[in-house]
Amino acid sequence: MPRRVELPGASELFRPTTAQPPAAVPSAPAGEPGGRGSGRVRHEEKITVYVSSQELLALEQARLALRAEHGLAVDRGRIVRTAISLAVADLLEHGGDSDLVRGLGES
Repeated sequence: MPRRVELPGASELFRPTTAQPPAAVPSAPAGEPGGRGSGRVRHEEKITVYVSSQELLALEQARLALRAEHGLAVDRGRIVRTAISLAVADLLEHGGDSDLVRGLGES
């Protein structure tokens, strides 16, 4: 007697995908009162950035220094997101005198 395999129905395969995913609730970093989480937040957008091997090595060394010297266990993505945030804030506050404008003018 052959076994009959049950496959998902059309309603399961073609469910609506327009509903918004639940908003990520950032948790307090580990070590802070009430904090059990890692501090990680789900991000909905993605970009790809190409870096040189020297830049990647410097980023990894910064990550290790943050962990060893400052007790901050963060991933490279979090470092990059924080750096972007700081650069944009500096640009908005200082305009042409920002580190971002000076740095891009040198390259």
